[in-house]
Amino acid sequence: MNAVQPIANALSVAAAQRSRLRALLTRLWPVVIAYSVILAAVILVTKLFGATDYVGPDNDDGMRLVEVRDFLAGQGWFDLMQYRLGLAGGTLMHWSRLIDLPIASLIWFFGLFAPRETAEALALAVWPLSLIFPVMLAMGFAGRRIGGIAGMHIALGLTALTIFTGNRFAPGAIDHHNVQLALVATMVAMLVDPQRRGWCYAIAGVAAAVAIAIGAETTPFVAAVCLTVALVWAWEGESVAVAARAFGLSLTIAINILFFATVPPRLYAMVTCDNLSIGYYSLAAIGGSLLLFSAVFASRLRRPLRFAALAVVGAGVFGSAILISPQCLSDPLGSLDPMLVELWLRHVSEAQSLLALARTDPHSIGAFYAAGLLGIAVCIFRIIQGDRVHIHLVLLFLLATSWAIALVQVRGAAFSNLLSILPLALLIIDVRRISNSDSENIAAAFVYVMSVLASVPAVWAIGGGLVSLQMENDQQKKAGEPTKAISCTSKEALAPLAGLSVGLVSAPSEMGVSILRFTQNRVLSAPYHRNQGGMLTEMHIGLAKPLEAEAFLKGAGVTVLAFCPKDPQTRELAKLKPDGLYAELGRGNIPPYLEPLPKAPDAVIQFFRYRPTAN
Repeated sequence: MNAVQPIANALSVAAAQRSRLRALLTRLWPVVIAYSVILAAVILVTKLFGATDYVGPDNDDGMRLVEVRDFLAGQGWFDLMQYRLGLAGGTLMHWSRLIDLPIASLIWFFGLFAPRETAEALALAVWPLSLIFPVMLAMGFAGRRIGGIAGMHIALGLTALTIFTGNRFAPGAIDHHNVQLALVATMVAMLVDPQRRGWCYAIAGVAAAVAIAIGAETTPFVAAVCLTVALVWAWEGESVAVAARAFGLSLTIAINILFFATVPPRLYAMVTCDNLSIGYYSLAAIGGSLLLFSAVFASRLRRPLRFAALAVVGAGVFGSAILISPQCLSDPLGSLDPMLVELWLRHVSEAQSLLALARTDPHSIGAFYAAGLLGIAVCIFRIIQGDRVHIHLVLLFLLATSWAIALVQVRGAAFSNLLSILPLALLIIDVRRISNSDSENIAAAFVYVMSVLASVPAVWAIGGGLVSLQMENDQQKKAGEPTKAISCTSKEALAPLAGLSVGLVSAPSEMGVSILRFTQNRVLSAPYHRNQGGMLTEMHIGLAKPLEAEAFLKGAGVTVLAFCPKDPQTRELAKLKPDGLYAELGRGNIPPYLEPLPKAPDAVIQFFRYRPTAN
């Protein structure tokens, strides 16, 4: 009896521990923390293994670091000029200090006990990884609201896969897109609250205002969120009056605070369509105020009258847009010079449309659009079947909006892929239940497995990659072989600039950010639409005949010319004008006003000092 008792006690303790673990797995916060910590650790290990730089590969990551450095060096909170970019006077950037501030704070903190470069590396690793938690929290919260405990775990699992297989949360990814994903997930999680509680809609209103303040990319989605709240209120009336009031009030207050906290006073009256300005501020403030007014005074009216009140609100917002910012009702990039559209914008991968992607990289279409389209189809099917109609109507409208944005610019696919997780999680739950109820049914098991796989964009990416490999010919394989030459944007390739006095460098736009980051020079061109003058000048330098090109060099005040024969834009300019400067340099014909500088071993880039010829 004495020998049996310890075994029984051990079994009892083990059972109690298992029971506590099962209970823990049903709670939102512990589960989200566990998922986030494990995911962050896996990303940190896998992404840093073999990494050669602590800044992300996207130009925007490097440009953000340049802005943060300037901010830490004393550039004012309201001073958003990039003085080293473009023609004389610099370029007014459209990014928000709301992202600069936390990154700068981390660099300052780590700089207390580490060298500057180490402090930057630590900050650039911590910031994107820290954003994993709010995304996971929002998606887990939404999954539990619509699908219970199973919905929470499936949503978290699919979100983890989406984050891991993407690059938005990898160390070095300090552009604002990861913050925007967190805000979009938060808005959706709040809107699928079945009880329509006021505090949820208040959080959604604040998130909407912050999203507008950070970047214009999510403005159509924020408009869809506002319209969703307004339509739900108009349909249901008094039962959602508290929620509608909370949303309208929080949006109005938050957008007012953010406008005056981030927009320079001298720009209060300027309308810009690529960032927070009087245009988006006024529309958000007017729309939020009118929704608040309607929810306070019209919630008890009959449904037709509520829709009439909503029509008045819509007319007020639209009329304000026509009066204040009519240019923002069209494409924000519509004012780009046709030359920039042809030679630059059409080659920006994230700005391509579905049609352009079908021509240039058709095998990647599934990764960008399949999960979102499947989520839309699931929502429509559920609505037709009368299954959780309210939730699926909300998800359908927001998901369809994101997917439609992605059709115009592929960068929107990150948002539609994320939102598709919620309806697909419900699909997986139901298919899993059917499969488990008949374990001998191979067809049900197959449908379950395929449903899970089809919900992961990375699976579509792998499938498209395999098809692409099968169709790739020998010439493409040869073109894809790595080269031992140093990249034109690496620190080693740009080393010759370090020994020169600070001046203005004319280089292809893809090199501009690296020159700003690794040197103290000014650059004529970098891939940003507000730098039209600098980009056009650099293109004209490359296209012009050598004698004519000197006039552009002298007029802009260029001191150094960078020639990278492997740069795609440089190659295209040389092809367009066989007698232009870039084409002549490619053939080794150097005009007398350009003095070749020593270059790094194995570097493909050649720098030339510009020495004006005597008139």
